[in-house]
Amino acid sequence: MRIRATVAAVSGALALSAFVAPAAHAAGTAPNVTFSNMKVNKGHSMVVGTAKASFSVTYTVTHPSSLKATDFATGPAIYRGTSVTSPSDLFVSDEPGTCTAASSTVLNCKAALVFTVGGDSDLTNSEAGAWSVGAVAIGKDGAKWVGGLGTTKVLRATKLTADATPEPVKKGKTITVTGSLTRANWDTHKYGAYGSQSVKLQFRKKGSSTYTTLKTIKSSSTGALKTTTTASADGYFRYSFAGTSTSPAVNATADYVDVQ
Repeated sequence: MRIRATVAAVSGALALSAFVAPAAHAAGTAPNVTFSNMKVNKGHSMVVGTAKASFSVTYTVTHPSSLKATDFATGPAIYRGTSVTSPSDLFVSDEPGTCTAASSTVLNCKAALVFTVGGDSDLTNSEAGAWSVGAVAIGKDGAKWVGGLGTTKVLRATKLTADATPEPVKKGKTITVTGSLTRANWDTHKYGAYGSQSVKLQFRKKGSSTYTTLKTIKSSSTGALKTTTTASADGYFRYSFAGTSTSPAVNATADYVDVQ
């Protein structure tokens, strides 16, 4: 759930508080809990395309034995800015985490961060990149926000294609490999050209499991890729993109060429 930058971070508690009690947003004493072992998407970047995407978050909550697990709710958050309580941007989980008691004072919890693209979109292109990780605990008498629990990335999904021709081809003749590099545009809710990016042409000989880089080219302004190479042996051609700070690495599906 997106909490707009113009809204104070504490307002984010309202999203979670609805699942606790009507008085959860009232001023008072916040739950005395600590968070640890926060892991977003199993430690991987969250890659979002042009549709709704959900990512798991696991974490541990420690609380005093005098505080019942049913007296508060918790959830993960990611934010940008100086702190989770004074963010320039903030996302919180739509619903509180589901927790299992490991002891009388320790809870193992899981929740989800959900992003929407299209319509009333959560994400915009400028928000791709690194985020800080935090959490919130909400009880009947107040809310506690905790930041500095790690970092994660929210990335614009990439797509890459490759097509090698002719098929088959005589040994020593020219093979032309075309393709395209596109990525999710969270502003238009469509995939669009990813131009001026370095992309490797790679080859894997039939019977081998290893790809060798033949050359590096750049995608055009329309995301198009085109280059040539000499046919030497049966095998697979693909393009490979190493990724950027805002988009993940991707390999095209390899195209097999029979060399005669």
